Amino acid sequence: MAEKITPRSTNYSDWYIDIVTQAKLADYSPVKGSMVIRPRGYALWEKIQGTLDKMFKDTGHTNAYFPLLIPESFLHKEAEHVEGFAPELAVVTHGGGAKLDEPLVIRPTSETIIWSMYKKWIQSYRDLPLLINQWANVVRWEKRTRLFLRTTEFLWQEGHTAHGSSEEAVEETLRMLEVYRTFAEEYMAMPVLTGVKSESEKFAGAVNTYAIEALMQDKRALQAGTSHFLGQNFAKAFDVTFQTKDGTLDHVWATSWGVSTRLIGALIMAHSDDNGLVLPPKLAPTQAVIVPIFKTQNKAEVLTYADGIYQALRQELGTDFNRVVLDDDDSNSPGWKFAEWEMVGVPVRIELGPRDMENQKAVLVRRDTREKEIVEVSQVPKRVRELLEDIQTNLYNRALEFRKANTFEANSYEEFREFFAGDGGGGFVLAPWSGDAKAEARVKEETKATIRVLPFGNEEKAQGRTCIFTGEPAKFMAIFAKAY
Repeated sequence: MAEKITPRSTNYSDWYIDIVTQAKLADYSPVKGSMVIRPRGYALWEKIQGTLDKMFKDTGHTNAYFPLLIPESFLHKEAEHVEGFAPELAVVTHGGGAKLDEPLVIRPTSETIIWSMYKKWIQSYRDLPLLINQWANVVRWEKRTRLFLRTTEFLWQEGHTAHGSSEEAVEETLRMLEVYRTFAEEYMAMPVLTGVKSESEKFAGAVNTYAIEALMQDKRALQAGTSHFLGQNFAKAFDVTFQTKDGTLDHVWATSWGVSTRLIGALIMAHSDDNGLVLPPKLAPTQAVIVPIFKTQNKAEVLTYADGIYQALRQELGTDFNRVVLDDDDSNSPGWKFAEWEMVGVPVRIELGPRDMENQKAVLVRRDTREKEIVEVSQVPKRVRELLEDIQTNLYNRALEFRKANTFEANSYEEFREFFAGDGGGGFVLAPWSGDAKAEARVKEETKATIRVLPFGNEEKAQGRTCIFTGEPAKFMAIFAKAY
């Protein structure tokens, strides 16, 4: 219950872990660095997965599944790729009681195994584009872990597409970035910045990496999704060629893109409070809960009244808003139930007592503001729908206002350092940057802030500006932040 949660102002890290564990989203595994996703957490992942899966299919993608184990030699085919992932690899050297002829890597990502198959499947321009996504688990041997945000094993989706031209592949890369932006803002109620990553921050093996970046309540950034233009790097590494329309041979152009269970961590840190989880209605596994309040002598009547409202909600709210629970368990007090349902983030709570029944009323409580209102029983379905829609909008607007209030523009390096000074420093800081990688590395070492994105639409703003780190002419306006 809520008293078990460390206040955000006291220790944000402990607050986050308290919500994950007390809301029963996940627990620690016996294997260090791994987690067990509990039913409530997995129900939330299923909502994320189901929504995104439809969005992928609406843009022409189909699902497939590729092996967990990858021959070690495959990773060495793309030098930048293996160098980027080498410290995180888990390697299987024995199987069936015998040493393997070649070690097998547990996938950290699937580009190599997928492109080995694309070599067999792609022969002609008629085989393109190839638009495949897979839902899978991956393993990256992380040294510092935190539930949902960074674990040794996690769940994700990874799209891998093949195209006949660079232009088509870039278009796909940006299309999927827009899918992620739409999902984050319209379903997660989480405003994000979009843009391209710097060379030092891009995906190992990519030509360009694009990302959506969100600001959490502790003023740290969270990379919530990435989309990569891979050029012909993997096609050349695996010799994936196709016959063009004019009869020549060319290497295929590629993209990859993905989000993971890290999105659950993003939801927690973007919206939740000291009373527990706060979830946007579109993704909440349970959108409304009915809590009848009764004594032994009037239990049957109150439960009958509550069931009528339950049936009306299920029948009249439609497919978007019909995830309703009737909590008729009499083993805990109403107060305990209120706190518990707040803890797990149900957007609307409906309280029904004997007096409400007599007056043909219901008490509605919204989770985001904890405000209460009394409505006529006949108006409950309509009003609950309105509240769900309003909560979804309010959570987005509240997060957007927080980001605006914590986004700054730095005009000097001294000012830049001040923004990130101390434990409470942070936010998004926009600064003119020359593109110098050494300066970028120095800033990271001195302030712990990194370039999150080079945001779209800021190229002209950099013209005529001076880089605050080198004094050279600025090429970019870069968003910096301390990040997870």
